[in-house]
Amino acid sequence: MGIARTHDEDYETTEFKTLVALAAMERRKDNGEFKGLTSHSSIVDLQGKLVCVTSGASFFGFALVNRLLLHGYFVRVLVANQEDVEKLREMEISGEMMGCKSKISVVMAKSNEIQGLMEAFDGCCGVFHTSSFADPAGLSGYSKSMAEMEGKASENVMKACARTPSVKHCVLTSSLLACIWRDNTQYEFPPLVNHNCWSNESLCVDKKLWYALGKLKAEKVAWKIAEEMSLNLTTICPGLITGHEFSYRNPTATIAYLKGAQEMYANGLLATVDVRRLAEAHVSVFEAMKTTTALGRYICFDRIIQCEDEAEKLADEIGIPRNKISGNSSDYVFPNCFELSNKKLANLMSITLRSCYGES
Repeated sequence: MGIARTHDEDYETTEFKTLVALAAMERRKDNGEFKGLTSHSSIVDLQGKLVCVTSGASFFGFALVNRLLLHGYFVRVLVANQEDVEKLREMEISGEMMGCKSKISVVMAKSNEIQGLMEAFDGCCGVFHTSSFADPAGLSGYSKSMAEMEGKASENVMKACARTPSVKHCVLTSSLLACIWRDNTQYEFPPLVNHNCWSNESLCVDKKLWYALGKLKAEKVAWKIAEEMSLNLTTICPGLITGHEFSYRNPTATIAYLKGAQEMYANGLLATVDVRRLAEAHVSVFEAMKTTTALGRYICFDRIIQCEDEAEKLADEIGIPRNKISGNSSDYVFPNCFELSNKKLANLMSITLRSCYGES
């Protein structure tokens, strides 16, 4: 799928840096917004085009912000700290940020403060909760405590969305890992994975698959809150998110996703998706929600790693040994795995394309 890189207008770097710095000085001071979005009176004129993206400075969050801008949305970027504001500033200076500067606003809020989240969401017609957590200690891995934090953050975001009158729709970024880790001992072959499948929480704990556990907890609590509080929710479950310098720009999630990679590879379930395509899928689903044609869960990927060459290429991109992904190939009966993989590929791609891109 081709994606055109366009710019609505040239950026004025000095003004942008000043505005971002002011936005970071105090959470919600003057609504924490840039010129062009300085008051709630201006929000009235946006006609359902103002949305909020949580973790907007993350690898995927930033790609989503750019994609929304290219679709004509006004985007309020929710960040947790000054460091994230600095990241956005660097991205703007480097020319990575697309769209008109007057369409972007920045606000700081903590995921454990529902009132602060409600203030951040106020005036937005939709919220994209990208659920992007980074390891605060560096690249030491995604821990069990982070899984608990992700679940709690999702609960708070959903409650804030449901309590904010302007928010009509919410899209949560989950993971394919929330679907595939199941106890398949009763089957001769692993059964087909689709949007109705849920990973087993106990299995994730036993295998110490903390990233899968975090996404599973986040999505399950989101659906629980959505049902209890009548929130219009859709979730997207992507494969491993790839793209330009993905392992460098998104190290914690990349390494954490690949815990159990050998087993996923052997069962034809190690799928990836380009970050730009994933961002486009989010926008497409969100727009479909406005006409009630989109609901439920959506699996999203554009490739399955199903041969040694593909495993080696992925390993090289990440900077890890090939056997961390494919293991010892002599241990597997590849004809059966390929056949199973191809069946999964055909079915999952059908679901993905029909759900996310409107194709039949």
